[in-house]
Amino acid sequence: MIEVSHVSLTLNQYQILQDISLYAEKGEAVGLIGGNGSGKTMLMKCICGFQTKFTGEITVNGQVIGSGAEFAPDTGFIIETPGFLPYMGGYENLKILASIRKKAGREEIKRYMELVGLDPASKKAVKKYSLGMRQRLGLAQALMEDPEVLILDEPFNGLDKAMVEKMRAVLAGEKEKGKTILLASHNEQDIAYLCDRTYEMDAGRLA
Repeated sequence: MIEVSHVSLTLNQYQILQDISLYAEKGEAVGLIGGNGSGKTMLMKCICGFQTKFTGEITVNGQVIGSGAEFAPDTGFIIETPGFLPYMGGYENLKILASIRKKAGREEIKRYMELVGLDPASKKAVKKYSLGMRQRLGLAQALMEDPEVLILDEPFNGLDKAMVEKMRAVLAGEKEKGKTILLASHNEQDIAYLCDRTYEMDAGRLA
């Protein structure tokens, strides 16, 4: 479902990624670990199609990424801090996002908001959300269209211990459905609980 083959990336004369090759099979959860600046987030941006100036080849669900403006098909993702329209509520934000591809309707939005512990009837503006609430809204948007692939960069940031355990269970449930998950986390417990295999990155290389 995800194949990265000899990918390198140089930006402003700085080598960000160097000869990265990895893969994730259908139904597999694969972990990415590494410190700040190791290249995890930039690699995920390349896989999603947000950064296309790399060399090498990336395919997601059979589609080559970077040949034009293609984004990874049938993929839900969280990259860095999720961004939303600050003066609207959570449900309104997800409704706008869902209208782009029309793969999620009202019931799907409500179900996934409730799944991550948010009230779809709340009118509270996203600008008043805590970091943890915003992160959970990001998870809801990543899941609501029932994608085949999930690419999640530190998805549990800002969550308390009880909510982390709940969100781990949510992702474990998605894995049981046959979803392919690429997960970056600094927390070894997240990786141990969810992932079948792990890649470690250091200074833009696989360590």
